[in-house]
Amino acid sequence: MSSLVENVADKLALDVIEAQDKLGDDSLVDLVAQVLGASSPSTEEAFRTAARVRMAERRARGVLAARLAGEEVEAPVDHTADAAGTNIGGDH
Repeated sequence: MSSLVENVADKLALDVIEAQDKLGDDSLVDLVAQVLGASSPSTEEAFRTAARVRMAERRARGVLAARLAGEEVEAPVDHTADAAGTNIGGDH
């Protein structure tokens, strides 16, 4: 059953991302995820994961294409990572 959920979620993610691009609506993934979550939380989670993976792949491929074209591209800063020697959000 798990592979069914993942397959359905991935196909839906591809369709929603394509529609989001055509419509210029960056909130479409979240809207569809909420609709899924109302009836199937496990499908919602699989859909959100598939959408994140697909969109991350798209960004990464864009960076790869830019580098292959000779463009200088910097990696994004990860603001969630703790700086060395700090304890963000922990006990002090």
